[in-house]
Amino acid sequence: MTFSRLSPPRSHSMPLPLYLLALAVFAMGTSEFMLAGLLPDIASDLDVTVGTAGMLTPAFALGMTVGAPLMAVLARSRPARSGLVGCVLAFSAAHAVGAATSTFWVLFATRVVAAAANAGFLAVALTSAAALVPADRKGRALTLLLSGTTVATIAGVPGGSVLGTLLGWRATFWAVAALCLPAALGVLTGIPARRVPKEGADGPTLRAELAQLRSPRLLLVMLLGALVNAATFAGFTFLAPVVTDTAGLGELWISVVLVLFGIGSFAGVTVAGRLSDQHPGPVLAVGGPLLLIGWPALALLADQPVALLTLVFVQGALSFALGSTLITRVLYEAGKAPTMAGSYATAALNVGAAVGPLIAATTLNTEAGDLGPLWASGLLVAVASLIAFPLRNAVAAGRAATRCGDVSERPSSLR
Repeated sequence: MTFSRLSPPRSHSMPLPLYLLALAVFAMGTSEFMLAGLLPDIASDLDVTVGTAGMLTPAFALGMTVGAPLMAVLARSRPARSGLVGCVLAFSAAHAVGAATSTFWVLFATRVVAAAANAGFLAVALTSAAALVPADRKGRALTLLLSGTTVATIAGVPGGSVLGTLLGWRATFWAVAALCLPAALGVLTGIPARRVPKEGADGPTLRAELAQLRSPRLLLVMLLGALVNAATFAGFTFLAPVVTDTAGLGELWISVVLVLFGIGSFAGVTVAGRLSDQHPGPVLAVGGPLLLIGWPALALLADQPVALLTLVFVQGALSFALGSTLITRVLYEAGKAPTMAGSYATAALNVGAAVGPLIAATTLNTEAGDLGPLWASGLLVAVASLIAFPLRNAVAAGRAATRCGDVSERPSSLR
């Protein structure tokens, strides 16, 4: 599956199909993040521990990690619209089955299936978003697409948490299944039906696109993106017990905390979207150390509600600012893999989303208790910082690539 750029408009407005893609990402983002507020309820209803219920998050992430490149390969020669609609409908069906089951491992399996559908959608959507705008506006297009996820953390996830508190976690799953239907209709009406070949050529072969994974700089930014996202999910997945047990707040405050995290993430990805194309260096240089300090600070001050609410907002902003900037760099570094670049970015994000909660879960039975995941987040950011610092010039490089639209055309000491 490929798109041509078809002489994108010069105005600062983004094309309508991007907003329709963001609507579907909103539905999927709600599902991906909503477990942070539902884990205790799911664990109680299905008679498993909170730690076991927490495995639903890495199950989803693992499904996306494997599904992203697989679905991208399958979608190479297919119309974008049919692939995107099919993924949304499969995602909806998986949630309907999950809502109806009384067995934890069936729910686990539906999360993997839903993740594969989400991965296919996001991999194609990332590539489509980049192809719908001029070469130097990939970061802005990615910001709009990811705004679906950040709006989900502001409205969808907290709304799901409230719905789960009032009516049970199954009601939230049914709501996500229903939300996918208008998203599918939007994609069906807004995305071109026919396959559009690349401008002047059929595009590179699959082997040539996969060969881009030999680029050390591409692998570097993928690794850093995975580590930052691992830190995000390690802390975010287990926020509910921190709110209720450590801070001593009521269950409805979980939704407030999720809203604050979502507002922060929206602010972070919005700011990063305006800088990640031509000025990634300042975002990484300023945001990295602040994110590194923020997770331990949150662990130390979590028993103070005001500090908890403030730092959750800040960490949401920093996490998404750095994460979206690194993923934008993945799209630039994979510029010669137009149909697979989105899957590389998706895989990097979800390797992190899978590993982070697994690492965090191991800390719950230590002396750190409910605060263990926050310390784990700090450790993951520290590892990313140690890797990135000596290679910071290569990580932040991209201003010249932004002008020409293909970072891979530039010489590099890492190549």
